[in-house]
Amino acid sequence: MESEQRLKRKRIYRPYSRAQFLSRRSLILCLSFFVFLMFLSSERFPIRTVSFHPVVSVPSLSILSKNSLQDSFHAKLRFPLSVEDRVLFPDHLLLLVSDKIDEAEKLDCVYHKVLNHKDVVRQRVLSVDEFDGFRSVVRCPLPPWNYSAAAGLMWRGHGVDYSLSLRSNRTVHSWDRLVYEAAFDGKTAVVFAKGLNLRPHKESDPNRFMCQFGLKNSDEEDEGFVVMTEAIVAAQEVVRCSLPSSIRNNPDLAQGIRVTVVLASRNDVEHVRMPSAFRFRNSRSYDHRRNRMRQKENIAIPSVAKLYNSKSYQTKRNDGKFELCACTMLWNQAPALREWIMYHTWLGVERWFIYDNNSDDGIQDVIEELDFQDYNVSRHTWPWIKTQEAGFSHCALRARNECKWVGFFDVDEFYYFPRHHRRGLPGQNLLRSLVANYSSSRTIAEIRTACHSFGPSGLSSPPLQGVTVGYTCRLQSPERHKSIVRPALLNETLLNVVHHFQLKKGFRYLNVPESSIIINHYKYQVWKTFRAKFFRRVATYVVDWQENQNQGSKDRAPGLGTEAIEPPNWRKQFCEVWDTGLRDFVLANLADPATGSLPWEKSLL
Repeated sequence: MESEQRLKRKRIYRPYSRAQFLSRRSLILCLSFFVFLMFLSSERFPIRTVSFHPVVSVPSLSILSKNSLQDSFHAKLRFPLSVEDRVLFPDHLLLLVSDKIDEAEKLDCVYHKVLNHKDVVRQRVLSVDEFDGFRSVVRCPLPPWNYSAAAGLMWRGHGVDYSLSLRSNRTVHSWDRLVYEAAFDGKTAVVFAKGLNLRPHKESDPNRFMCQFGLKNSDEEDEGFVVMTEAIVAAQEVVRCSLPSSIRNNPDLAQGIRVTVVLASRNDVEHVRMPSAFRFRNSRSYDHRRNRMRQKENIAIPSVAKLYNSKSYQTKRNDGKFELCACTMLWNQAPALREWIMYHTWLGVERWFIYDNNSDDGIQDVIEELDFQDYNVSRHTWPWIKTQEAGFSHCALRARNECKWVGFFDVDEFYYFPRHHRRGLPGQNLLRSLVANYSSSRTIAEIRTACHSFGPSGLSSPPLQGVTVGYTCRLQSPERHKSIVRPALLNETLLNVVHHFQLKKGFRYLNVPESSIIINHYKYQVWKTFRAKFFRRVATYVVDWQENQNQGSKDRAPGLGTEAIEPPNWRKQFCEVWDTGLRDFVLANLADPATGSLPWEKSLL
């Protein structure tokens, strides 16, 4: 009897004892983890959240100082990089990473074989840039044959499992069809997308589109919290949608929300108008509440775009707007920046927005030097190839709260005032004075200036004193024009054709006479400089030089084929009129009286 009671007690109290043991063990583990976190966040060990490899090497027979111990600790302790998205371009693979990356030269791109994930190859990254203030872009070489484009990242010399960078997302997006950028604009969101197949230079029907806002990765089956709103306007690669009220009322809570464009079915457009906004917790519950067929027909474009409430874009300057700013998009034109910026600053440009389209020629060093000399230049990483029109739309949004006027022109284009030069009048701040005359106009919102195209002018090597002094022979008739606009008065589509924008109703452009102001476009430079155009053009609707299309277009060199082969007598071509006006203007106003040197020459010393 006593033994039976003893067995009952064992059966009764054994589970309780085990539960009690587990409870104590869990408590100990939680406390240990908390102490570990406190250790990591302590001021004594300030750790960068780049990658994680906790190895501390302490040399024997030596005593390390506190600083050297910290340096050693920082060098070895790396957190794994989180690859959020991948975009496959024709010439490289772009990775979007949710970390700031230091020491990019120590980072490798890692590819696994399609049918064998243990078989991996490593290649050095092409370049790394900070992106949108919250993420980084890593450019990797294209994957080797039979290796997946779902690349990861690994620190060189560290044995961290690169698969850590693949855990969040293994999707590889095609550049042909992708939502790539998004920005707040008041009570709306402006979304930029490839693959909409909208007519160039024309407005499109916004009823064909909706915008979808959601906290989710693009490869997750459960879409999480999602909000959809109607499109207000659409043109080229830009769709503007109203913001959901929850985001509109609390924009700071919307940091990092992914946004995409949904192509509405014709049935939606013609028969069923969507409410201004509706929410659902996940796609399955939405399917039950809405028509299944319509959900299948509504196609969401893959997206890497996220909304960030960047105060630098939204807040107006406290001391008033700049009268005149300039924006351009470029690729590998760092050597041309000094002359272009210094000259136009002398003419009155106060603020510069440089949209860098994947340069690898040391442009950041040039911009930092110019900014150090108080030229007020900022570089914006724009990794999206052949999207110049969209980039200019984005820049117009960005500059609107800082600038009354923004000029959109290239680094080989220079404004010149021939009438002032002939009369011997002062030239400094002429361009700013010109636009300031129309800053209060109730009708003028854009000033257009014709361009004269200059040729190599008999030269075989780049001119030492710059293009304004070296190239002096041009074509007789002007080609195209460039514009300076009031960004607050642009049409809400932000529609542009690079050379000019569509304006709000009631406003018009002004053509200034060539006798007063002209742009010298140094379009056909010496062959060494010109042949770089064969690699890629930045404009969306301009055919690349290698493609056998639009041979007669003004965007191409007359008589030039599709291969980067120097034609006979290139240095003598495109020369119909000798024009030394801007050269003389520059030497008279900007050359050092004692040495004859120009400001951009000094910066090269």
